[in-house]
Amino acid sequence: MEGMRKTGKGVFPIQLIKHAVQKGFIQAREPIRSDQYQPSSIDLRLGEKAYRIRSSFLPQKRKVEEILGELEMYEIDLKKGAILEKGNVYLIPLLEELNLPEDVYARANPKSSTGRLDIFTRVITDNSHRFEDVAAGYRGKLYLEVVPRSFTIKLKTGLCLNQLRLFRGDSSLSDIEIAKIHEESPLLYCYSRESIVPVLNDGLFVSIEVVKEGNGGVIGYMAKKNSTVIDLSNVGGYRVRDFWDPITSPEENFLILEPEEFYIFASKERVRVPVDCAAEMAEYDAGSGELRTHYAGFFDSGFGGGSVEGTKAVLEVRPHDVPFRIEDGQIFFKLRYERMLETPNVAYGEKLGSNYFNQGLRLSKHFVMESE
Repeated sequence: MEGMRKTGKGVFPIQLIKHAVQKGFIQAREPIRSDQYQPSSIDLRLGEKAYRIRSSFLPQKRKVEEILGELEMYEIDLKKGAILEKGNVYLIPLLEELNLPEDVYARANPKSSTGRLDIFTRVITDNSHRFEDVAAGYRGKLYLEVVPRSFTIKLKTGLCLNQLRLFRGDSSLSDIEIAKIHEESPLLYCYSRESIVPVLNDGLFVSIEVVKEGNGGVIGYMAKKNSTVIDLSNVGGYRVRDFWDPITSPEENFLILEPEEFYIFASKERVRVPVDCAAEMAEYDAGSGELRTHYAGFFDSGFGGGSVEGTKAVLEVRPHDVPFRIEDGQIFFKLRYERMLETPNVAYGEKLGSNYFNQGLRLSKHFVMESE
């Protein structure tokens, strides 16, 4: 990889992502903005058109545009803003394209605000048999599948719904390595900000909060069935009560979630991602329940660090098929930690203007929380 260190395994930090842009490994039809760069990822922007399609798909051994011709129902102009109806499937070509070296691959995730609005997004590339994963040496366009699930949304060209990370080699940290990091500087804290001994099994286990510690009160939110359009450009422009029903601590130690409803909860623990690591949220067991426990599962370098001792993780939860009982402290997901190729020269947090650097239970940035 010309002009870049060729040894080592891990996730590209912000300074190497910028270098990758300079070398043309990440290209765009419009100049990449400075606010797209995150400590260990880059935000991807929506292009000028969206296509309403009949179904989701994977191209396998074909180009995305070939299959789009078979599934397209109609075209939507995004330049001045357009409405995407909930429950429909859309495909949006992104402004960014890739020209990756043979030893560099990529992976995409929805941004936090995207997941908290129950907008299901997945990156698709030519000749791919997997969503979100971009093969090493990929040269071509990026497309975003967008399915608004709970709310009808308005969006326009240039908005960012997802983010991309670049990798070389296997970046995963073993349980032994994670335990050693925790011994040196804790990764998991309880309500009183004291460290917790982690439970590890191919990642660090984290649980859900159903009974709120401290002052009590709201422990979650459920999306309302009928609400107005959410303009994704309108940050801080909406009242919580118009879109969400609050859930308070139950008298018992458990809640029963209804199938196909969308919920927002917080983790019981406060988590931290060291600045020389990144982390990804994953279900801890495919047999743990018929529910989806997260949409946006990526944590940038420095999450929960700096002036705070850990930060709550926000969980997007959608049960499937049958009602599902959850109880306080029930293990809900695990964090897989990844090593960085280099320490990022900027960390996630207040100085970067990060929206969720010191969050508790927090809806997307489009809503004004009652405490604000």
